[in-house]
Amino acid sequence: MPLPFMTAAGQTGAAEHPEPSPLPYDARDHWRRPYRPGPWRVGGAALILLLASYMLFSTLIIALAGAVPGALVCLGAALAVIGLALRLLRVGVWVSAHGLRRVGLLNTVTLSWAEVAAVRTVQQPVRWLGLPRTVQGQALDVVRAGDGEPLRTLLTDHNADFLSRPEAFDRAADVIEEWAAESQPVAHSTAHR
Repeated sequence: MPLPFMTAAGQTGAAEHPEPSPLPYDARDHWRRPYRPGPWRVGGAALILLLASYMLFSTLIIALAGAVPGALVCLGAALAVIGLALRLLRVGVWVSAHGLRRVGLLNTVTLSWAEVAAVRTVQQPVRWLGLPRTVQGQALDVVRAGDGEPLRTLLTDHNADFLSRPEAFDRAADVIEEWAAESQPVAHSTAHR
């Protein structure tokens, strides 16, 4: 089955935008994740959703037994677990013409391209699947403009999206670096106006 939206031939309006874009999207103002979520992240979210389905089934049983307050508590807990699974799927790096966004499980940090001094891939100890154990690997770091304070590591080749997929990490890092290189001059020129 052909998937024209995943190829350059599927781009519409190519004559309107003569400059090449690192991502094959015409709407550069929309926030996009430049890579697919990895199997570890999707599998973890699926297990959490499985737990939520058991909780919803328990809610039904409790409600049929006549304990409405208990059913409401169980329903609230199930909805919280579903929200956690959806948030887990959104975790990652998102880019647009406006800037760079790092979505975490509990917080989100957004930087405009004018605030980004450099995006680079470095060799350093990285956390394995977000656990305290560290291994030697690659990480994508962002240095903020002005104070030079580094942002928390964006991506590593041992996180839930790229574990055992080094080619996918290299592609994602290259695309994010291209977005930064392409968007920074525009951001600096509009900042000086």
